[in-house]
Amino acid sequence: MPSISILPADRVFVLTGAGVSAESGLPTFRASDGLWAGYRIEDVCTPDAWRRDPAGVWAFYSARRAAGQKAQPNPAHFALAGLESQLPGRFFLCTQNVDGLHERAGSTNLVHMHGELAKSRCERECGRPPVEDHAVYASLDEVGHCPCGGRLRPHIVFFGEMPLEMPRIEREIGRATLMIVAGTSGSVYPAASFVHWARAAGARTVYVGPEEPLNAAAFTHVVKGKAGEVLPGLFQVES
Repeated sequence: MPSISILPADRVFVLTGAGVSAESGLPTFRASDGLWAGYRIEDVCTPDAWRRDPAGVWAFYSARRAAGQKAQPNPAHFALAGLESQLPGRFFLCTQNVDGLHERAGSTNLVHMHGELAKSRCERECGRPPVEDHAVYASLDEVGHCPCGGRLRPHIVFFGEMPLEMPRIEREIGRATLMIVAGTSGSVYPAASFVHWARAAGARTVYVGPEEPLNAAAFTHVVKGKAGEVLPGLFQVES
């Protein structure tokens, strides 16, 4: 496919999903042999699971941390970081992924709408910010507490909880003239709605992924292929 031009007046919004991390060896949520195989969502990723069995939740996320620490950024991560470096002040990245691979590749202007694996926060939502936490816990007794007394929980958006940074995300979508969506199937909301919001605001919309997404009709360009193979060289920044 010919390269897609990014014009001097363009503002770019990027949304990435699990497919981008999968190319670094991290299983996707819906893969038959993936991350959640052998686990019921209700047991490890809901507020009720946390109240009922915090030890089980921490065991699950500690295993995810161990896997995430071994993973390395792939060409898709580096391509997006390179694009950001060419578009100072005009590039914003929103990821559904909880790993830190985008940052490790060099991305800086980004938000994690579903939380961050390498952080913890107070279970009481007392208002204190999340803290860096890379520990892989062998038992619940090793998990620390907030100064307010609440136990620390993974800084992860559980099913049924509100995604993070939504006001900022909505503002950035409203300002964007080009939206790039990579590695997400269009089945998880509210992220699947972002392309519709962008189109309503007049933006061009580009999808990159191995399969056609469920919301394909909302894209002006659908580019099939792995993000790590397609993103490098796909966009031409015009001066």
